[in-house]
Amino acid sequence: MEFQYAPGATPLDPDEAEGLVPLHITTQADLNAWEQANIALGDRWAARQKKRDLLDEGFVRDLHRQMFDKTWQWAGTFRQSNKNIGVDWTQVAVKLRDLLNNTRYQIENHVFKEDEVAVRFHHQLVLVHAFPNGNGRHARLMADLLITRLGQPRLTWGGTSASRISVAKIREKYLAALRAADQGQIEGLIEFARS
Repeated sequence: MEFQYAPGATPLDPDEAEGLVPLHITTQADLNAWEQANIALGDRWAARQKKRDLLDEGFVRDLHRQMFDKTWQWAGTFRQSNKNIGVDWTQVAVKLRDLLNNTRYQIENHVFKEDEVAVRFHHQLVLVHAFPNGNGRHARLMADLLITRLGQPRLTWGGTSASRISVAKIREKYLAALRAADQGQIEGLIEFARS
């Protein structure tokens, strides 16, 4: 199967593409639907993890595994190659640990309001890009879990405008907000996360 990637998506290496679990998938649409069902299972799993520390590498990996284990053999495993985004693959564990510690510090010391903590965490998790694929979806769910632990409602990630504009337009707005955050302008991503 040859994968068709959406603009801004991380391409898979051939070895990673061979890790597809369901052998019956033959189209990108089939893969998208299968992944979405797997992600829903991961979301339900995460909702039951009320006592686990979200800001722990084990939880970060377990969540990715739960979101993608029915789809990819490498689910929950850090990437072993460089991508079009992300830190050098040899630095993933170190950069992730730094992010988790920094976020814990921000929460404990009330450095930012809750939405900003969660969105900054999401942005930095995407920049680390710990896994071969699924990083944006994983980072959004991590941010959702974090914001609810901080006593606020889940983020909507453009979902409130879904009936008015296409999914492609929402993705375009999301990627533009991420690029602005890369330049230090986090406000647009915070706004998008609540739109």
